[in-house]
Amino acid sequence: MITRDPSAFLDAARGCAADFGPATARAAFLVAPDGFARAEQSAGDNRYMAAAGFDATRALAEHRGLHRALSACLPTVCFAGVPATPDAVFPNNVFATVAGRCLVARMRHPVRQREAARADIRGFFSDVLGYALHDLSTQPHPCELTGSMVIDRARGLGFCGLSERCDEAGARLMHEAFGLRATLMFELAPGEYHTNVVLAVLAGRAALVCADGFADPALAATIAGLYAPHALMLSAEARAAYAGNAIALGADTVWMSARAQRALGEAGRFALRAAGFRVAAVALDAVEAAGGSLRCCVGEIF
Repeated sequence: MITRDPSAFLDAARGCAADFGPATARAAFLVAPDGFARAEQSAGDNRYMAAAGFDATRALAEHRGLHRALSACLPTVCFAGVPATPDAVFPNNVFATVAGRCLVARMRHPVRQREAARADIRGFFSDVLGYALHDLSTQPHPCELTGSMVIDRARGLGFCGLSERCDEAGARLMHEAFGLRATLMFELAPGEYHTNVVLAVLAGRAALVCADGFADPALAATIAGLYAPHALMLSAEARAAYAGNAIALGADTVWMSARAQRALGEAGRFALRAAGFRVAAVALDAVEAAGGSLRCCVGEIF
C-alpha cells in the first residue's frame, strides 16, 4: 500500500515482520568530488548549500578519507567524478538498488539528470553485477530515490517526503520499483528538499527524526513512535549540522559526519548505544558545503 494516511500506514507497518530483506547493504559505492563546485541549479531549492567558499582540494581529501573508512567496514567502490556534474558526490539520489535490480532516478535539475546517463555506473550494475536496470529517468515525474525516500529495508517500509524533488506520482513509481510493502507520503516543511536530511531509519530498529523538517511535526512524532524506544528526536541545530543524514552500515555501526556527531551530543550517542550502535564519524566539512553529508555520499548495494 501507498498512502498519505498515517493511521492506515501504521496499521500496516506494525504488522510487517523484519523479514523483507537485509537491513543494511552488502556493499557501497561513492562518486569522487572531481570538479567540486557550487551547482547553481541545485542551490535554487537546497538551503543547505553554501553560498561560497567551496574548497575542491579539501573536499577530495575528505572524500578519500570517507572511502578509506567505509572500506574497513564493507566493500566500497568509488567512481571518478565528472566536472560537468558537480553534485555527483551525492549518488544515492540518482542510483539505488534492491536485490538484482538497479534503479535510476528522474532528477529534477538538468545538471543532475546528466548523472543518470553515466554509462560507466550503469554498466557497473548491469554488466559487472548483472543487475537489471529499472530506469525512471525518462519519465516526467521527479523521484530522487533514497534522498526523497527513506527506507526501512528490514520491513519493506518507505517514508517519502514530497517536495520539488519528488512529487506524488514519482513517489508511487519508487514504491513500485523498490517493491515496498507500505509507503507513507507526506509533505516536507517549506525549504526542505530531501527526506534523508530530516529522517534516518537505522537497520530497521532505530530512527533519527527532525520534527521541524516535516510540514506536520506531529507526523514526525508518529514515525518516531514506530521505532520507540530507539527513536531520537533531533533539534533544529542538530538537523542543520546533518545529524539526521546518517546511515547504518552493518548491524552495529551508524555513520555520520564529524560535524553531525558533535551536534548529536553525548545524550544522542548514548541513545544510539542503547539501540546497539556505535557512532563512526568522518570529517566532511568541505563536502557539506555542497548541501549534503555522509548519507548522501553513500550509494547502497543490496
